[in-house]
Amino acid sequence: MGKSAGDMVAQANAEIDTMSIEAARDLAGADNVLILDVREEAEVAKGKIPGALHVSRGLLEFIADSNSPMHNPSLTPDKHVVVVCASGGRSALAGKTLKDMGFQQVTNMLGGMNAWRAAGYDIEG
Repeated sequence: MGKSAGDMVAQANAEIDTMSIEAARDLAGADNVLILDVREEAEVAKGKIPGALHVSRGLLEFIADSNSPMHNPSLTPDKHVVVVCASGGRSALAGKTLKDMGFQQVTNMLGGMNAWRAAGYDIEG
């Protein structure tokens, strides 16, 4: 039998850094930091971290690849990318993907937007 989704998330979190929502809030807005929201459009429509770049998980590789016609120049390997989803699973997988693509400083925000909202932190949108 192959790996479960939970196994894959655990492996991804073992290969990338993680941080608390408090640490992510403290980094948000810094010039060398990009908050990357990998949730689906319908989720983001309910609000996101102020200033976060939204790239749905399904398009991440194409948006991150500088050789792709879909590339977003805001997503570059020289930034500290803090990846966010609803609870931390998709962001772990997305973070591992970015590391595999050569991004050096990638961090998964543990607890995701669910924890961010529960803490009462600012949301835009």
